[in-house]
Amino acid sequence: MSVVNIQFRDGERYRELSKQLTVRNDTIFANRGSVFSSDGSLLATSMSQYEIRMDAYTVKSEVFEKNIRGLASELSKMLGNSTSHWETRIKKARNKKNRYLFIARRLGYNDYMKIKSFPIFNLGMYKGGFIAEQSTVRAHPLGKVAERTIGYDNYRGLVGVEGAYKDYLKGEYGWRKKQKIAKGQWKPINDNNEKEPVDGKDIITTIDVNIQDIAHHSLLRQLEYYSADHGCVVVMEAKTGDVKAISNLGRTSDGKYFEKRNYAVYESQEPGSAFKLMALVAALEAKVIDTSTMVDTGKGRYRMYGRYINDSKRGGYGEISAARALEVSSNIGFARLVDENFKNKPEKFIGILNRMHLNSKLGLPIKGEGAPVIPGPKHSLWSKNALPSISYGYNLKLTPLQTLTFYNAIANNGKMVKPKFVKEIKSRDKSIEFFETEVIDDKICSEATVKKVREVLKNVVKRGTAKKLYSENFSMAGKTGTARTEYGNYEEWLKDKRYVSSFTGYFPAENPKYSCMVVIHKPHVQKGFYGADVSGPVFKDIAQKIYTSNHVVNSINNVTPISDEIKRNFNSFNVISEKEFNSIPNVKGMALMDAIPFLENLDLKVEYSGNGKVKKQSISVGEKIKKGAVIKLTLG
Repeated sequence: MSVVNIQFRDGERYRELSKQLTVRNDTIFANRGSVFSSDGSLLATSMSQYEIRMDAYTVKSEVFEKNIRGLASELSKMLGNSTSHWETRIKKARNKKNRYLFIARRLGYNDYMKIKSFPIFNLGMYKGGFIAEQSTVRAHPLGKVAERTIGYDNYRGLVGVEGAYKDYLKGEYGWRKKQKIAKGQWKPINDNNEKEPVDGKDIITTIDVNIQDIAHHSLLRQLEYYSADHGCVVVMEAKTGDVKAISNLGRTSDGKYFEKRNYAVYESQEPGSAFKLMALVAALEAKVIDTSTMVDTGKGRYRMYGRYINDSKRGGYGEISAARALEVSSNIGFARLVDENFKNKPEKFIGILNRMHLNSKLGLPIKGEGAPVIPGPKHSLWSKNALPSISYGYNLKLTPLQTLTFYNAIANNGKMVKPKFVKEIKSRDKSIEFFETEVIDDKICSEATVKKVREVLKNVVKRGTAKKLYSENFSMAGKTGTARTEYGNYEEWLKDKRYVSSFTGYFPAENPKYSCMVVIHKPHVQKGFYGADVSGPVFKDIAQKIYTSNHVVNSINNVTPISDEIKRNFNSFNVISEKEFNSIPNVKGMALMDAIPFLENLDLKVEYSGNGKVKKQSISVGEKIKKGAVIKLTLG
């Protein structure tokens, strides 16, 4: 091919090809939108980081010689190494006509602005050879708290809220023209972006950071005490379905806990005794029993279809009502009640469960929701034992959040609402989309059934399996759950017994504001494994601390002070709980369960003696708070 052909006939084509090989458009990534809690706390945000390089050849000689020492000195102060090291390095780069000398990477915005002001660099790209490559990283100001739900990028892609709302968060990319200056090295052609990026929109979640903090640390303490494998907590607002807190903690090989998986969303499991509520509601709706219907549980061991069903109480409960069967969590009672009334028409029982949406996913925007399994007569899991097994929570699967959604419907007078993680999408101060409460079913069962089972759930705490949690000063309702897990090889299981402990309920019992579920997998059996012992205390701790905080206390009407003095003290507590203070508050007249978390939140250590309400406090009201100080309470 002749020079003439290259230059004239094909010149334009080759010039364009050369341009394509030496000039390119680089993407400028937009900042992802931020994720906020419901009260405006920052949960996730994009932070700019910068890689700094230098075109050492483009700087004029007189400028370079006059300022290189000053530049080297400033780089030494900021990045380490001696002044002479930086001076020698930059001079060598200039002699070799290096137009892309590496200086530093992963600088934050403040350091970027600082290095940009250094001698020579302050002249910009053309005169000072200053090159800054911007990228973004995701930061989580609250650390690992609720990390799986807030979301991040793992090897499978974005998870949690970050993944569910990625199209809103990602924004629109821009681009910048760059020129090739060496093998594998490119520099911007000018200071102007060809197309500016548009930052992503912000997500306002339903999470309340105070409730989240309470739930996270309460679960963590219990997991550590019982050396459990993993566990989760969800706190949901009863009427709206807003998820106010969700914590998922799994144990590592060194015994530490962190958010490994979103167990509350994905982990389908046999719920055990927690499902007895669903069985009772179905039987009441079918009108085959009432809560007063009697059932003979015998001496705690009953043979049905070739296998034995056992109750936890040695010697059994004898003849009890259906309501009492739920209160004491009798497996035999529920197996007999359901089997004897539905064995000839099991599809009717399963049909009622399905009509209450227990066989359907919730349709959460967060990926990975586990599928529920409610087997019917034609299912491969069906057998003669299937019906009695289902009645007390085996031979089926639900996720913790699916179970909680049902309990929340009972707390919400039968209205089943979809759990909600995001309230609003905003662009700066402009609302783009607001998410209303989504109703799954206005009435999963009759008002009469709701009224009956709510009374029974209250009695579970008052006089049933959860009576250890009962307090006359604070009303809760719920159900304990204790289920065997990994019991396929029964002989092996007997050598190493493994349980899933749970407590699901709501509070206050009379006018529920929040529902909550606590699930703890494989606690150390020697320390305890029953739901009332392992998971129940977490539920109570969360409920009490929310109750004594600003979240609920002003809306509670069912607790009447017994004297004018207590009423004055209680009102005083309301006032001081709404502000920060540096002096000891007056807790006289408060219940111990209220006073302890209140004082502990002020970093005080509480010791007490006696019973009843606080009569005396060892540190006088108004004294300056000293963190870690011991305050002794005398009850009477």
